[in-house]
Amino acid sequence: MTSSTTDAAGAPWQPLDCHAHTTLSDGSLAPSALVTMVRARGVRPSIADHISRDVMSAVRTVAEVDAYLTEIEALPVARGGEFCWHDALWRELPPHLAGRFTHRLGSLHAIHLPGGGLVHMFQRGFPAGLTLDAYMDAHVADLELFAAEMPVDILSHPTLLPLGLRRLPLEELWTEEREERAVEALYRAGIAFEISNRYRPHQRFVRRAVDRGVRISLGSDGHTPEQVGDLAFPLDLARRVGVRDEDLYDPAVHGSKTQGVGARA
Repeated sequence: MTSSTTDAAGAPWQPLDCHAHTTLSDGSLAPSALVTMVRARGVRPSIADHISRDVMSAVRTVAEVDAYLTEIEALPVARGGEFCWHDALWRELPPHLAGRFTHRLGSLHAIHLPGGGLVHMFQRGFPAGLTLDAYMDAHVADLELFAAEMPVDILSHPTLLPLGLRRLPLEELWTEEREERAVEALYRAGIAFEISNRYRPHQRFVRRAVDRGVRISLGSDGHTPEQVGDLAFPLDLARRVGVRDEDLYDPAVHGSKTQGVGARA
């Protein structure tokens, strides 16, 4: 999956899959197998496993984060991690650990409701009495808080919604006013908008982000051999809205909020 563009060393440009999972959390490939599989697709690999107490089979403690990083540091791979906004583990990482990531992703896997409680993205059913508009307003409000507070480089799968809403048209749930608020929050925070191959955003939202100056990242959110490194849809959509290949988020090129964290400790 190359283009006529070259990188800084003059080699043909290849996309970076900023978001993929291994057996270190809930993926089915060992880390080394993921690297091999993704490279075979003409894509540069990264590992970004779940780091959260609220995800099954995730990296769940600070000590486990240390062990996770030690294992993937031995591989030729970008070192990511996917953190849940609603879970406190990301707040507990000491700077020397945070600084070992090449990039970090934040996910809205659960949304706080104004009256208390959470709506989880993978829960069955929808809270009684909660309207679609009330939920979406809470979702956007949480996204704004996430962007203001969480020191991550990428918002994973920005259009991920609870199971009960996924058959509804994204363009109707994500009104233009909600898109504007989300995009503005990401722009002000310097957080990239992920085009996810698994939870695919609608083109209007991506174009709005690009027009505002939000950087775009590509993510397979792959968990299986068939999924990891599959960036055909994300790359095509990015190109259709006018993003140059070399402008797609790459922590080695565009930097990361992790850089210098350990040095400041």
